This record gives sequence, C-alpha cells and structure tokens, in this order.
Amino acid sequence: MDVGAVATLSNRMEQQVSLQSKGFVGGAALRQPFVIGVAGGTASGKTTVCNMIISQLHDQRVVLVSQDSFYHTLSDDKLQKVSEYNFDHPEAFNTELLLSCMEKLKRGEAVNIPNYDFKSHKSTESSQKVNPSDVIILEGILVLHDPRVRDLMNMKIFVDTDSDLRLARRIQRDTLERGRNIQNVLDQYARFVKPSFEEFILPTKKFADIIIPRGGDNDVAIDLIVQHICTKLGQHDLCKIYPNVFVIFSTFQIRGMHTLIRDVRTTKHDFVFYSDRLIRLVVEHGLGHLPFTEKQVITPTGTVYTGVVFYKRLCGVSVIRSGESMENALRACCKGIKIGKILIHGEGNNGRQLIYKKLPADISSRHVLLLDPVLASGNSAVKAISLLLSKGVPESNIIFLNLIAAPEGVRAVCKKFPKIKLVTSEIDATLNENLHVIPGMGEFADRYFGTDANDTASRNQGNTPS
Repeated sequence: MDVGAVATLSNRMEQQVSLQSKGFVGGAALRQPFVIGVAGGTASGKTTVCNMIISQLHDQRVVLVSQDSFYHTLSDDKLQKVSEYNFDHPEAFNTELLLSCMEKLKRGEAVNIPNYDFKSHKSTESSQKVNPSDVIILEGILVLHDPRVRDLMNMKIFVDTDSDLRLARRIQRDTLERGRNIQNVLDQYARFVKPSFEEFILPTKKFADIIIPRGGDNDVAIDLIVQHICTKLGQHDLCKIYPNVFVIFSTFQIRGMHTLIRDVRTTKHDFVFYSDRLIRLVVEHGLGHLPFTEKQVITPTGTVYTGVVFYKRLCGVSVIRSGESMENALRACCKGIKIGKILIHGEGNNGRQLIYKKLPADISSRHVLLLDPVLASGNSAVKAISLLLSKGVPESNIIFLNLIAAPEGVRAVCKKFPKIKLVTSEIDATLNENLHVIPGMGEFADRYFGTDANDTASRNQGNTPS
C-alpha cells in the first residue's frame, strides 16, 4: 500500500471516529426514540390507552414506563400517618430520578426502574431493567406537570374521563388490588385525590397535543394516534423534534438520483440533469405548503369538480450563486414568478456578511420561497432569513428549499426561526471540521455550473443508467 493510500485510509478512519463521537454510526445518525407522555386523572384509563397503542405498534420496539414506579419511599414516621399523605401531589414523586431515567433511555442507554409496592408504600430492593426502544411511553397522573419531563416528549396525550366513572374504577381497583376498604378509598378521594386533580392534574391538560375523551373506549382516537406515530417513526429524527422540517418521501428513484449526484465520477451533464429533477421535486413539495382556497370548476364533461386554488402572491429569493440553480424549476412551476437575489460572503467559520441584495419592493406582502441547494452550518441561511424578516416578511411566510441539509444547519435555522418551513430531499449525517456536509456532494455550484478546476467528470463518461 503506497503512502497516499495510507493517508487516505487514515483520514477515513479519523472521520469515522469523529462521526461516532457525535452519535453517528456508518455515516448515519443513531435513531432517536419517539417519546409519548400519557397523563390524566386517577383511573381515567391511561394504562388501557397505552396497552392499546402498544398492541397496534406490533412492528416496533415499545417500552412502557409508569410514573407510579417513582413514588418516594415513605419513612416510618410517614407510614404511621399514611392516611394523611397525599399521593396525588407532585412532591410525592421522585421526579429527579424519573427525569434521569428518561434522559438515559432517550440517549439509548438501558436503565433500572424501581419496583414500588403499593401495600407497603416502599420501593422494593429489586428493580426492573428497561432497554432502549423505538417508542417510549411514559404514563402517570402528573407526567405533564414538570416542564423538564414535557420537553423530552414528542407527543403529549391527556386521557379525559368522567369523574364519576373514574371514582367507580378507583374504588374497584383499590379494594381488589391494593387491599383497602371502601370508606378509606372514599375518604382519600375527597381529601386528596379530587382537590389534587383540580389543582395539579387538570391544568396540565393545556399542554397536551391530543385529548382523548372516554379513554380506552375511544377506538377512533387510538387508531389516529397509532397512524401518526407510525408516520413519525418513518421520518428523520429531526422531523420529530422540529415540526417545521419536511423531508420529501424517499423512493428508489429519489435514492438513485441522490446516488448519481453524490458520485464524484458523475459527469457535469448528468449532475445537472439529476439535480434538476430533484430540485423540481423539492419545489413542488414546497409549493404544497402554501395556503389555498377551495374552488369549483366545470369540466369538459359538464360536471363539477371541487379543487383548490393556491395563494398567488409569491416570490423566490435565491442565495447567489448555488441558489440560482433552483430558479428554473421554480419558474417552470410558477409562471412569471418574481425572483430576488441575495449574496452572502463568509467570514471565517462563523461570520457572514451581506454583500448584495435585490428583492421585490412588495416582498413583505408575499410568501417567499428561499432557494439554496445545500444547508450546511446554517450561518448563511440565518443571515438570509434575518434579512427577509427585516424587510417585513412574516416568518410563517418563508419556505426554505434545499436539496440536502446537515443536522447542524437544520437545528440552527429551526431553533432561531420555528415558524418557517424547511423542505429538503435528504438530511445528511454531519459536518466535518471544514463545515462541509458529510457525505454531501461537494461544491454544488462548481459542479452544477462547471467551474470546478478539479472536475474529473469529463474522464468518466457512461455513468447514466440506461
């Protein structure tokens, strides 16, 4: 093996170690679990809802964690006055331990969950080992109470059941499963359970993404939730974190086109051809996020067709110069659309300077399609979006279109501008030390416009499949 080959192999090994240290294996991001919080009053049917979700997610690894496992062990003094203890108060739970366990599970680490004995009101010496899974369901009366726990969740559910039904279920559960008499159950309900529900549990309903009336009896709601979870599990992890990120649905055609434009041996002609095809798909997907109104038309057969009309006050803004490669696709989709331009110059690794801008005078009243095929660090994108906002464009009116995006760029843009829509065709693994997207596709503008001095494509004809 020659010196050059050794150096290349060494660089690849260093890059792989770097990817692994950032949470990547084989160039792909480690899959993040989908965390669901299920809250509701006592005996509202939370566990039933969780079990129904689990039974329908039979193709996924699912683990159920109960907040009840994290009750504080009662001291001997408190045990002597157990009838005075409020088990429905937030301070009854070891929230710090719960938070620690959930954070580890989300990082892909196994944890030991305490076993709590409701008769002795103590955690047993044994614990239950819980392995990381695709879906983690955390259920309990107060799982939506602490904002730190809520922030770990991708979906928050509140099970809303009639109070009389909940009381009847609690009486049955506590007398049969926990060895208590009916009078004690009623006294505890009146003194602690009902007041705590109204003070601590019911107010967390406002944090829920989904409210399920009638609990486990609501089959339709469960089905819709499962469908949503399955959709999210098929998406990139960043789509679970940032709801304003949209990755076009990948097919073998799209994967094949990405393979071609990423191949260093692909000719300029083929690179442009397949890039244009992918850009057109991204533009079409982006246009699908525009507001629309319903419209009925008469077809040539004399019948009525109910369709939609999209919002027409649009404009494009391309980030010079790679963004100009996306203008033809936008013009092909939107006849006569106005297109502005922004030139941003890099200053070191982080700084960006606005060099030139030419925007429609009425841009503040339009929806803007921002064009840049590669989202790397996000510094240029942040500068461009900030300029649009300074011109009066509402953040929610900006749709940012690109071919590939690095996770670092997605985070930078979406954390700063949560109301824009970011549409891309693939999210890559990471950035290298030079802020290049990995695996990426090289300097897009040079390859597209044929200005790469090191272009080797002309030596490799016949790369296009038949």
